[in-house]
Amino acid sequence: MVKVYHDNDIDDKILKGKTIAVIGYGSQGRAQALNMKESGVNVIIGLRQGKSWEQAEKDGFRVLTVLEAAKTADIILMLVPDMAQPTVWKEEVSLGMSKGKTLQFAHGFNIHFEAIEAPKDIDVIMVAPKSPGPELRRQYENGFGVPALVAIHQNASGKALKTALAIAKALGSGKAGIIETTYKYETESDLFGEQAVLCGGVDQLIRRGFKVLVEAGYPPELAYFEVCNELKLIVDLIYKSGIGGMYRAVSDTAKWGGLTVGPFIVDEHVEQNMKKALKDVQNGTFAKAWMQEYKQGSQKFKALMEECDNLEIEKVGKQVRKMSGLEK
Repeated sequence: MVKVYHDNDIDDKILKGKTIAVIGYGSQGRAQALNMKESGVNVIIGLRQGKSWEQAEKDGFRVLTVLEAAKTADIILMLVPDMAQPTVWKEEVSLGMSKGKTLQFAHGFNIHFEAIEAPKDIDVIMVAPKSPGPELRRQYENGFGVPALVAIHQNASGKALKTALAIAKALGSGKAGIIETTYKYETESDLFGEQAVLCGGVDQLIRRGFKVLVEAGYPPELAYFEVCNELKLIVDLIYKSGIGGMYRAVSDTAKWGGLTVGPFIVDEHVEQNMKKALKDVQNGTFAKAWMQEYKQGSQKFKALMEECDNLEIEKVGKQVRKMSGLEK
């Protein structure tokens, strides 16, 4: 069994007198910075000039350049996008590091795949809240939190885990549960989940379900409701009550259809494809391909996103969401 920590298990005094620099102020950066600040942690923001700088100042933070923030802080939290991190590290953050500091990530990609190599005399930790930034913030404001993972890559001080747990507590995650893991497990399982189920798998099920219905003559708007709009209701049921709880909440017809036809749609062939995807994550094939794509200007990536934006289901969905008042 994995080790799960809650607020009562954690001594947050280790953060007393420490300064945390949040590098990046997107949805995660802003949410994490605000949560830690309201938990009594001294937080500064490291940015380049722009709208994010103005927003951070408006939120009451002291904002410095990335290098100045790295020099000033005891703990440096990297929350710029994964593919930008190696450059930000090499050109700015690394120049402000010194013995005894802590380098923190919210995802293990660049450490696990060795795109960033930290000096041996610092702690390298991870605190990974398991939700988008806005939900992390919403749960904190409601007096609760979202679960988080913590992991240690380097423990130069001997206190790296205590630091990671204290930060996770400051984010509000100790109220929901903090799981201790490793950089390897977090990185590989996260990438697999995104590709095979949460993003890639769900995306392709929706696209192909819509295509089958429309090609069979059903109205696109009806097809959208059946394969996409109602998906949120089902996922919410699973989130709240598990798969069995979801089935108990739907009709007997839906139960029987789901339990008997589902394995025919997502069969052993799909499982074999998933195993191939996991292997490509584990052996670094995916990471190398993504790094190469980014370095070459992300042309294929941009083309795939453009293709997605131009799908019929996207055009129909936009109309349906406007009609439903979900989108302006």
